[in-house]
Amino acid sequence: MSGWDHRHVIDLSAFSTDDFTTVLELAQRFRNLPVTGTRKLPALQGRLMTTLFFEASTRTRSSFELAARRLSADVQSFAPGSSSLVKGESLLDTARTYVAMGANLLVVRHGCAGVPQILAEALDRSGDRVAVLNAGDGLHSHPSQGLLDLFTLARHFSPDAPSPEALRGRRVVIVGDVLHSRVARSNLWALTACGAEVVLCGPPTLLPDQFADFVAAPPPGQAVDPVPHRGPVRLVRSLEEALPGADAVMTLRLQKERMHQHLLTTLESYHRCYGLTHDRLALCGRPVPVLHPGPVNRGVELAGALLDDPACSLVEEQVRNCIPVRMALLYLLAAADG
Repeated sequence: MSGWDHRHVIDLSAFSTDDFTTVLELAQRFRNLPVTGTRKLPALQGRLMTTLFFEASTRTRSSFELAARRLSADVQSFAPGSSSLVKGESLLDTARTYVAMGANLLVVRHGCAGVPQILAEALDRSGDRVAVLNAGDGLHSHPSQGLLDLFTLARHFSPDAPSPEALRGRRVVIVGDVLHSRVARSNLWALTACGAEVVLCGPPTLLPDQFADFVAAPPPGQAVDPVPHRGPVRLVRSLEEALPGADAVMTLRLQKERMHQHLLTTLESYHRCYGLTHDRLALCGRPVPVLHPGPVNRGVELAGALLDDPACSLVEEQVRNCIPVRMALLYLLAAADG
């Protein structure tokens, strides 16, 4: 872990293969902690983590707060509706207020892309020793979700020693609303960094052709790609064509609000074309794991029987992995700050 040099975690495009290795190894250690007796470690004793969530969240917020408490950190939560934002206070001044109260770690979720990055840069300029962790910003990025999805797959393929090598040469199919998914974007950076082939599948309204080149170059503002050789990305419109030979399938939440934008006809027609069922999964040619970042629209992205089938569904395993992965990130950011 001596090679970890990230002061903030904003986007997985900035992660090297060694960075992914570090997170997976540390998450595995935390995952293997005994579930009986005391479950707290003193690693972050005396540190304060503040969650600044401007969007609703169940899994992300709860797991970050549990992760911090298991590392003995203090936890402070922010509620926009009862804050001074309603009186006209700026978002940056709100963040600075919490830093002045002693926050060492800010976990930020916002509906606008770029907000965590803007906060991190502003706090750095003012000399504040605080780490910013992006918990989801607009359509841009959700790095901790991408990491826990990666950890879940790596543990599936290599239970005792999950690492990027466990994904090398694997074919992972991502199905659904890629256009509006920050989770899909983070998974693209993570999976290709580990040498996996990613097959994207969905209708043109939810999966534009440009996504075939998504990882071809670093995003604006990032000078170089820390991964010299990434796995390939390709687009397939038919689910029946995408599934044969797959090693894992990830479905994305279909955001029903998009139907008002005329991007879909009906949920029933979407399920007929892109919904995952036991019969469709059999097209892979062998048993393969199924993932979904949640929350799941039963009978739309996934058939209920498939979601509840422990022989193939890793959805609950993803939830279990929320805490150790986020413990790893908090520990690494705190360690980087000394």
